[in-house]
Amino acid sequence: MDGVMYGMMNYIQWQLRHDVSTQEILEKYLNKYAAWNRSSYFKLMPIEKIVDTPGMLSWQSPISSCFVQNNRARALFFPTSKKQRSDSPTLIILHALMSSSDWGYRNIASHMNKQGWNVLFPHLPFHYSRTPLHYSNGALAITSNLVRTAETLRQAVQEIRQLIHWCQDRGVERIGLLATSYGGWIGSLLLSVEEVDFAILLQPIINLNLALFDSPLARVMGSLLLHHQITREHLDRHAHLTAPSHAKPLTSPKRIMIIGGAFDHIVPPQELKRFTSKWNVHYEEVSQGHFGYQAMRRALIFMDTLCKTPQ
Repeated sequence: MDGVMYGMMNYIQWQLRHDVSTQEILEKYLNKYAAWNRSSYFKLMPIEKIVDTPGMLSWQSPISSCFVQNNRARALFFPTSKKQRSDSPTLIILHALMSSSDWGYRNIASHMNKQGWNVLFPHLPFHYSRTPLHYSNGALAITSNLVRTAETLRQAVQEIRQLIHWCQDRGVERIGLLATSYGGWIGSLLLSVEEVDFAILLQPIINLNLALFDSPLARVMGSLLLHHQITREHLDRHAHLTAPSHAKPLTSPKRIMIIGGAFDHIVPPQELKRFTSKWNVHYEEVSQGHFGYQAMRRALIFMDTLCKTPQ
């Protein structure tokens, strides 16, 4: 399964081979944010033009791109009852990069609804309803255009912060986070600026140099970047904002679980073990690559326990 996914994602990167940040543009971006901290970079912005309809929330994204379809944030809403404005505890699910279907996530939502939890499933930037015409789902989220990649990540974190505060304004006291891969990267950054009741991160992207230059997922991307004289050092200059290991979570470490795959070449287990040791959080490993279902099965078991034991 991993091999098929690597091939597909590298092919998509090859299709976007002419859309690469120049060194000059990237240097300008890095210099602009060199002295910023995460509170300012991922600043919480008021929700604007929110539309709350049965089953869906939508609002104006705090960051605009040149793709109009991506400029309106959306989240599917699965309430535990027909009373949509319930202050029931709420789980926010952050999907993986280029997630092709929400079928599995809908099953998780149904499972959580039976336990008295609302579920919010945001469409992350450039995914699902936010996919621009003539592009594959999620193709523009991580590309050799590193400035857009950084702004997309920033956009996602800001939008989820807005969603958390929207829940809190409605009286929700317990908010959980379940995030996978790219969603895990977003979730791990989110934890440095927001406190939640619990968080479960499945194979979150934590080493950007490895993911963008050395992993089988990004063979085409890494070659394109090096061809344009963009190196690992450029990523290191932005790591204080976008590398999860450069900040500690606000949520209690006892309420955070990270799951790794024994055969994962995008987020190798040894990388995750070092990371979890630094965060001092619980780590478990399952027998799968980066793509598979065992990690989610283990996450659901752990999540059921956390749901029954408030912080």
